[in-house]
Parts: sequence; C-alpha cells; structure tokens
Amino acid sequence: MNKFSQILQKSLTLNKNGFYTKKGVNKTPLMYSNVLSELCECDVYLKCENLQTTGSFKIRGATSALLNLNNNDKNNGVLTASSGNHGAGTAAAAKALNIPVKIYVPQKISNKKENKIAKFGAEIVKVDGSADYAEHVALNTAKETGETYISPYNHEDIIAGQGTIGQEILTQNSDIDTIIVSVGGGGLISGIGLTTKSINPELQLIGAFPENAPAMKVCMEKGQIVEVPEQDTLSDGTAGGIEPGSITLPICTAVVDQTVTVTETEIADAMQLIKDSHNMIIEGAAGVSVASLIKSRVQFKGKQVCIVICGGNVTDEMFDKAMQMVAK
Repeated sequence: MNKFSQILQKSLTLNKNGFYTKKGVNKTPLMYSNVLSELCECDVYLKCENLQTTGSFKIRGATSALLNLNNNDKNNGVLTASSGNHGAGTAAAAKALNIPVKIYVPQKISNKKENKIAKFGAEIVKVDGSADYAEHVALNTAKETGETYISPYNHEDIIAGQGTIGQEILTQNSDIDTIIVSVGGGGLISGIGLTTKSINPELQLIGAFPENAPAMKVCMEKGQIVEVPEQDTLSDGTAGGIEPGSITLPICTAVVDQTVTVTETEIADAMQLIKDSHNMIIEGAAGVSVASLIKSRVQFKGKQVCIVICGGNVTDEMFDKAMQMVAK
C-alpha cells in the first residue's frame, strides 16, 4: 500500500481544503435497508451517492482534481469529455470553484443529459462522432490550448476524491466489514479501497461487474490492460475499456478482495427492488452492486455490509427498459 500513500494522504486531507461546501460535495447518508437485510440475513446499509449534488459520486473526484490545480491552471480553465455523470460532476465542481470549463460531448447527446451539464454553466462542445472520439478531441485540444484535461478515473486526485466515500462510510458506521462497489474504470473502488483499508485492513472489498461489460475484471485477471469486447448493458456508467497505463489497474489488484458478475436481468431486478422498497430510482451501475449482494448473499450472512449506490442518473428510456425486463 506504500506506493499509493500519496493518493491516500490526499484523500484523508481533502476535508481540510474546502471539499465539503454548500455549493459542492455533500456528505451523503448511510441508509439501513430492512428489505435487503432480511433477504440476505445480514445488516445492509446503502451509501446514497444518488443523493449527491449531481446525483452521482463523480463530483467528488472532479472537485478534488480542481482543488489541486495551481492558480495558473485554474485561470486557464479545464475540459473533459463526458455525456454523463463525469461531465455533470466536472461542470458542477468548476462552477463552485469559479473555474472556466468545457465539456466535449457526442453530437447525439440526449437533451436530458445536455441540460443537466448546461445548468451548471459549462460550455458544451459537440463533436460529430462517438463518445470515444469526443474524448480524443478533448485530449488533443487540451494539449494545444494548455487547458487541463480532467480524466474520469485515471488520475491521483480523482481517485483521492472518490476515496472520501470510504472515510464517510466508516465514520458513519465503524462496524462495516464488507463494502460492495460497482466497477468501471476503477477510480471509485480504488479510492474507497485505499481509504477503508488504511483504517481497517481486514475489511472485505467486493468489485461488482455486469457480465456484459467486465473490462477491469478481465484486466485484473490478465495482469495487464487488454481490450475487452463488451455488449450493451443497463450499467452504461461502468461500460467502456481501460485506457493504456491507467493507474487504477494496480490499485484495484491490490485492494479488491473478490469480484462478482451479474446478468442484465439481475441488474433490472435490483433496480426495481430499490424503487419498490426505498422509493429511489437508481441507475444501472448502482443496480450492479445491489444485484451482486443478492446473488452472493449466502457468503454475507451475519455481516455488516455497505452497498455503494453510486448514482441515480438514469434516463426514462433506460429505466423503462429495465422495468420491461423485470416484467417478462
């Protein structure tokens, strides 16, 4: 863990640097779930990042990254590429810190997602092509203009920001012995793993993946970053490959104790369960972590389990699709 100590120290000291503000990051509640606790015969808590300022944990990493910029970089402005949670999180963090920001998005971005980013005052740059191409354009533009590119996961400050979730969980309930986190690029589980295991080395960290998009899981098994074929998934927030040289791979390898994969139907069932039992609409990525608990519940009997509900930003079309899967 020593080689990751710089990220850990950044995460542990963020609350001293204006991280939690009225305009920025919220300390989200840890909610006890009677339904899941009874179903799984353990004490289950939901860490509700769906109640975060932007409806997702992503604002934590973005705020951390922007706070750590020098004054010159802040004045030059930042940019990123994302039509989803990272775009909204970066836009919100930039607005709170009064930093100019541009968000590169695909031309075919949905109106709902575009409006969510725009309401934070970000300049939206539409690119004629895919989300991957928008990222390519944003990276090249940053090199030309001197603006700072904010990665969605592959950056020490991003990981440090996400790690504040782990600190909060164990402050809210020090008896938690298992945490389940959905995994995409690995920034979220890397940050949570570094912080929680520094407090309780015996804590079990479970990485949750959709069967249709298990990129980081495969890379961990291979011991290197490889291209992983993917299919469409309700968990669009965790879909996509791992960029070459990503620092999240070695961190995930060090902190993740077990992985679980779930089907699309299992994700949809979990989304409906949370809607029916807690009156919350959660996105597919959050459904992955809930589904992973249910699927593996025998091994968690008697445990104190926390599920990270990473976000609640899901389009009406995607949620309807999930509910139609449940109905079949």
